[in-house]
Amino acid sequence: MFLLPKQSVNAHGNTFRLIKRLQNGIQKWYSLQQASTETNQKRRFDTYSQPLMKTPMPGPRSKELLKSLRQIQDVTAVQFFTDFQQSQGNYIVDVDGNRLLDIFCQIASLPLGYNHPDLIQALLNPDNASVIINRPALGVNPPVDFPTKLHETIIEVSPPELKNVTLMGCGSCSNENAYKMGFIWYMRKKRDGKPPTKEELESTLLNKVPGSPKLSILSFDGGFHGRTMGTLSTTHSKAVHKLDIPAFDWPTAPFPQLKYPLENFQKENQLEEERCLDKVKQLINEYENKGSPVAVIVVEPIQAEGGDNHASVAFFRQLRNIAKEVGAAFLVDEVQTGCAATGHMWAHESWELDDPPEMVTFSKKMQLGGIYHKDEMRVDESYRVFNTWLGDSSKLVLLEAIINCIKREKLIDLAKESGEVLQTGLKSLASKYPNIISRPRGMGTFCAIDFIDSKKRDEIIADLKNNGIMAGSCGALAMRLRPALIFEPYHANYFIDAFDSVLSKHK
Repeated sequence: MFLLPKQSVNAHGNTFRLIKRLQNGIQKWYSLQQASTETNQKRRFDTYSQPLMKTPMPGPRSKELLKSLRQIQDVTAVQFFTDFQQSQGNYIVDVDGNRLLDIFCQIASLPLGYNHPDLIQALLNPDNASVIINRPALGVNPPVDFPTKLHETIIEVSPPELKNVTLMGCGSCSNENAYKMGFIWYMRKKRDGKPPTKEELESTLLNKVPGSPKLSILSFDGGFHGRTMGTLSTTHSKAVHKLDIPAFDWPTAPFPQLKYPLENFQKENQLEEERCLDKVKQLINEYENKGSPVAVIVVEPIQAEGGDNHASVAFFRQLRNIAKEVGAAFLVDEVQTGCAATGHMWAHESWELDDPPEMVTFSKKMQLGGIYHKDEMRVDESYRVFNTWLGDSSKLVLLEAIINCIKREKLIDLAKESGEVLQTGLKSLASKYPNIISRPRGMGTFCAIDFIDSKKRDEIIADLKNNGIMAGSCGALAMRLRPALIFEPYHANYFIDAFDSVLSKHK
């Protein structure tokens, strides 16, 4: 029988004892949080009742940590350092003890806010420890319960008629690999299903045609699909994302710039959408004629990073039809809009398409990335769409708890309810302060409003932070709201009141 050395046995014993102490500590903390929540009937998801500000932002402790981190890496995007142990529900707490109502939520990626009890419980389950410790390479050695976990999580909430999924680690790599799937699908059609020729196999290793064909992806001005090499060629929100990076010569179509309130500009907005769709058709013909046909059309249901730009259901239906007519894959990027915040599990469900997209990408609130796709998009050859981990099975542990909570607590309905309060409040403030803000818009709690200029926007977001509200910006003029799914109407009213107070000082 094989015996461990005594030193090794002692080391393992110490490790197990440490894990047990850690679990006991987390369990004790969890019980205290649960007891605190149960005594508060009004606040279903929060232990805190309101923001609490102790220092200007960033506080002295955050400034000290910034100096330390600056010695290692760029910190120009760091706003403050977070005390994640003290952060709860809809409230983020910084290292200086400031507590803010968070309506930005780690760049729209926290579905249940901070330290949700369901997620703590999932991590306390000893059956989940092995996938966290071992992080399986899912493409070659998935764990025994992996098919079941996929069916109970990712497939359980899949868009209509899309029951295939390929997992990835983040939004950028989800889109990057969706592009590859689209190209492979397009060329497979061109070959009528025949295997690649010897010339194709040899030329592709030299980055030459025909093995590396001249194909393109049509995207939209203002769109954001990631920061990897391929996705950057379809990202058009800010120059800083793309500067100095070589890009593909791919077509970029205008995205509708709607006028608000929508009911007052129906004819103008219809003409604007028709103009953009005509340009889409024109670009497809242009690139076909120059020998670089459009294989994929990629679009966001709401251009999130580019300024929360919206378009009508009719626009997206026609865009889907155009893709079908020209034989291009229709890819809907739901990295930011997916997972219930818009009042739909997937924002594009509101389009009620007769034929679903070929692919839908996701990440952010879903905890890991991936591509939902039709059967015909499946890539059967090993390693063509592949990486070491193909997602992260430990994130499926969290996602299972998240999906169960969304269903149990009816959080999609809550997003609609709280979103109505937010949108009504933003419209009221836009009428009250027309010299500062305009164009209130949103789906569910996925909302935004524009400012007269970027300087005023940044000033007011900073003032909101010092008044206990954590918001975010996007595009040239917009402030975006991305609260957690546990954000309730009274949180929305609190934000609107705080926003009103800050705006009143900028009249």
